[in-house]
Amino acid sequence: MPLVSITVNDRAYTVACGDGEEQHLQELAAHVDGKVKTLLEQMGQIGDARLILMAALLITDEYFEAKNLLAQCTTERGQLSAAGARASETAAHNGAGAAAALEAAAKRIEDIAARLSES
Repeated sequence: MPLVSITVNDRAYTVACGDGEEQHLQELAAHVDGKVKTLLEQMGQIGDARLILMAALLITDEYFEAKNLLAQCTTERGQLSAAGARASETAAHNGAGAAAALEAAAKRIEDIAARLSES
């Protein structure tokens, strides 16, 4: 299991991760560090534990917002899919009706043409 050195709030931490996850872990740490630095600018030095806790809460809030948005999009996608299926059924039904009307019109034209050729 690889060990990765990450830095948050100018403090180095060594963290274990799975093989091949080193880069991803460093990206996550950079995101946390960015949140901590933003909080430092806004609130000043309030202690590492509080800064990291606040960063974790902000990141969790973003996660829940994204999760809710995904749920809404999934629901809307299902509704749009159902509406699309209904529209396809309606179009198929209308197309069948139009085909029947066209066939009836063609039959009438043939009948008229036959009567005209008999005269």
